[in-house]
Amino acid sequence: MENVAVFDSPGKGRGLKATKEFWAGDVIFSEASLSAVVFDSLAERVCHSCFRAQEKLQKCGQCKFAHYCDRTCQRAGWAEHKQECGAIKSCGKAPNENIRLVARILWRMDKEGSVVSDMQLTTLEELEDHISDMQEEEMQEFKVDIHNFLDYWPRNSKQHRIDDISHIFGVINCNGFTVSDQRGLQAVGVGLFPNLCLVNHNCWPNCTVILNHGKIELRSLGKIAEGEELMVSYVNYLNLSEERRRLLKTQYFFDCTCEHCKDHIKDDLKLGGREVDGVKPPAEQVKEATEYCFSRLEKMDNARLNGDYHEVVKICRDCIEKTEPVLADTHIYLLRMWSTLSEVQAYLQNFAEAADYARKMVEGYLKIYNPNNAALGMAAMRAGVNHWQAGEIEVGHSMVCKAYAILMVTHGPTHPITKDLEAMRMQTEMELRMFKQNEYVYHSMREAALKNKPMTMMNEPRSVEEGIKNLFHRRK
Repeated sequence: MENVAVFDSPGKGRGLKATKEFWAGDVIFSEASLSAVVFDSLAERVCHSCFRAQEKLQKCGQCKFAHYCDRTCQRAGWAEHKQECGAIKSCGKAPNENIRLVARILWRMDKEGSVVSDMQLTTLEELEDHISDMQEEEMQEFKVDIHNFLDYWPRNSKQHRIDDISHIFGVINCNGFTVSDQRGLQAVGVGLFPNLCLVNHNCWPNCTVILNHGKIELRSLGKIAEGEELMVSYVNYLNLSEERRRLLKTQYFFDCTCEHCKDHIKDDLKLGGREVDGVKPPAEQVKEATEYCFSRLEKMDNARLNGDYHEVVKICRDCIEKTEPVLADTHIYLLRMWSTLSEVQAYLQNFAEAADYARKMVEGYLKIYNPNNAALGMAAMRAGVNHWQAGEIEVGHSMVCKAYAILMVTHGPTHPITKDLEAMRMQTEMELRMFKQNEYVYHSMREAALKNKPMTMMNEPRSVEEGIKNLFHRRK
């Protein structure tokens, strides 16, 4: 951890600052979790040791709860699972993910102490738990978890004070970090990374966090000077400044004072009207279109959750037809409509329309996000795939290259997504050369290839809550 130092950040408490200069894409530090668990909902579909999502997993013969890829993973995970296994057997069932995580943390601390690595910059006792800031409803759930934890915690394990147990629950409640599967595309669990807990928030950060091969990496998004504070964003910048501040206050218990929140930077773009030849539509017309678009979002979400994708297409098309002439291409509600319609049409294999709206989405994102934002990179990747699927190889290759440049910064060359993107970039580059040499031959070969190996159905669109996921885990 020689690249960073702990310091008192004005108005924020402790933070981390750079002890040397960094450039875009540099890994400032990486960190293994103190402990991590699989989400309750995925307990039978994700390995409890390596966190790979798999169809067929082997069940622990003792507790019948933990699942593993094979004997190798089971042996690798036994040190952490051993006491958990006995507790689940005695209890008769597995408790929720927060209780399981707190138990694993305490068992490890009982064995190794408060500092489990020479690289650890803080103890859990020094981290904020924000229990005193919790609302009444959240506090009730919190007390239920502690009660259930006490029923779960074995009598033959070291007994802890209620205040110490409560503190760990509070720490993971506001500092838990999402653990993703082997490809980094699906959130499958939650873990605690003590050093990461020291990195403060900024809505326009200079760093990003990614999980790569089981460890988190704090990566620089641009040039960082020696002595500069290292910051990440806890919330999606696509939200309006007022909504970001509300989320940060209710979920992380602080008032954001960053420049983008104080000055409402880019809020005008996110709710703006479409400018044509220097003329903007009247404010009242923009307001009406915004309200109509917002009202359709809930109907779209419900249809999507019910799996009625043709209804989703109908709702999106109707809304876009009525509001696109009025709303700016950076309007956040219109961007959501484009994003959803693109994703659903790709699933339904209507690739030309999917590509069109994916491209519009990327063009809007480019005006809002930091040039090296991971959400922008993932959107560009999706647009590149959609255009390639639609046979539009020139735009497809351009989008894939744009995505690759961004993900090389945010994810790095060894991340599975970046490796997939590199293979895609080489494929589209080869096809583009063929296209430029003889367009007719390219399309003929493409059609023949598709006839021999038809495109399979795309993966079902994910739930509304996912998308480019917020890596900071919060209980809902």
